[in-house]
Amino acid sequence: METPISFGTDGWRATLDEFTAPRVRMVGQAVADYLREVEDREGGTVAVGYDARETSRGFAEELCRVLAANGFDALVPERDCPTPLAVWAIADRDLAGALVVSASHNPPNYNGVKFFPHDAAPALPEVTDEIMARIGEPRALEEADHGSVEEVDFLEPYAEHVFDLVDPDLDGLTVVYDAMHGSGRGYTDELLERAGADVERLRCDRDPEFGGTNPEPSAENLRGLVEAVEEGDADLGIANDGDADRIALVTPERGFLDENLFFAATYDYLLEDASASESSSGERSESDGDSGPAVRTVSTTFLIDRIAEAHGEDVIETAVGYKWVAEAMGDHDALIGGEESGGFSIRGHNREKDGVLMAVLAAQVESERSYDDRVDALLDQFGEVHQHKVSVDCPDDRKADVLVDLEAALPEEVAGERVDDVNATDGFKILLEDGSWLLVRPSGTEPKMRVYAEATSEARVDALLEAGRELVEPLV
Repeated sequence: METPISFGTDGWRATLDEFTAPRVRMVGQAVADYLREVEDREGGTVAVGYDARETSRGFAEELCRVLAANGFDALVPERDCPTPLAVWAIADRDLAGALVVSASHNPPNYNGVKFFPHDAAPALPEVTDEIMARIGEPRALEEADHGSVEEVDFLEPYAEHVFDLVDPDLDGLTVVYDAMHGSGRGYTDELLERAGADVERLRCDRDPEFGGTNPEPSAENLRGLVEAVEEGDADLGIANDGDADRIALVTPERGFLDENLFFAATYDYLLEDASASESSSGERSESDGDSGPAVRTVSTTFLIDRIAEAHGEDVIETAVGYKWVAEAMGDHDALIGGEESGGFSIRGHNREKDGVLMAVLAAQVESERSYDDRVDALLDQFGEVHQHKVSVDCPDDRKADVLVDLEAALPEEVAGERVDDVNATDGFKILLEDGSWLLVRPSGTEPKMRVYAEATSEARVDALLEAGRELVEPLV
């Protein structure tokens, strides 16, 4: 029996035995019906992007056919492209929305589809609930009322925007770029090179099997990039995940740079750049050169809060899932929004995580002062920060009960430290008197409970994670 089509944290994903052409066509029809019935669009244009998987182009063509049969025009790239480029096309061309065929960092036997509405931000549940309610067999208008399907170039308009926003000058900078065989190849490296960087390429050929590993830019999967940076003369290593909406960095001194530290150093740079702009102009601007708050998920480091406080700024905390970050960025005119899993965007761009834009920004940050130096300075100023997470197997149908039982079992002390407060934004975040914390929340993509911890030492993090595991496992 097939699992029902369900839009989770980041669209609908499934293995290819369930992610089939007939079911993809049903999603296409649901989106067409949503646009017509909820957004009152009798026509319009939808971008349809797709990643480097073997099946993605074919699924994208199925979506285009259904949209066209329902009176919508579809724009599709000539080759696989990063998700952020398809999303940017919404804002650039004033489109009705975008569909992207991608399973992001999942294994090659998966595929998925995401929908982005007219605001070029991740679809919130009120949108995806309306789409899921309309899942059904495809229909077609009279042929005279059909829309068109056109191949277009998504890169050039996007490149112009990125260079206007970041204004990079990368002359003299050497970057090793690892596409992980995904859709960032020919896009991220191309923009870095256009901005003046010397680019050395790793895994920049298309391989629908991703070289036998998941296209997940984790420390374990980026050992080749770490080796290339450490043994060569590169200033920086940059990697994207399979659809290039996430970023990971490698530095000469640290190797794989924890995404929390990347977030902190990049936010500090943006605030520093804003302060310099204000000083030179003598006044604060309402947009360019203005400082601003940061948005982070509940699982992301408190170091962001300390940096913000030092600059007189606020931090907005959200549940895990970039759609919540994006919503808060819009509500609070945030300077940057991000999550510890490597998804970020900045003010002036659309509110979808973008590993291509962030790669260009990261290279610009590095060209002015190295990430290693910036992180050293931040840790000297605010103290050491270490974070890690583990997973506990938990069937999806047990997650809600585990949270109910956990609320009743919340301890007064964790790993020898008294509990100061509990944050229930997403699961339970147990705040301890020494400033460390432990978070337990259900995964939105896997049958697991996630356990996160942050403290001032690796040993303390390990102790907190062990305490968290002991707290959760008896409840599953």
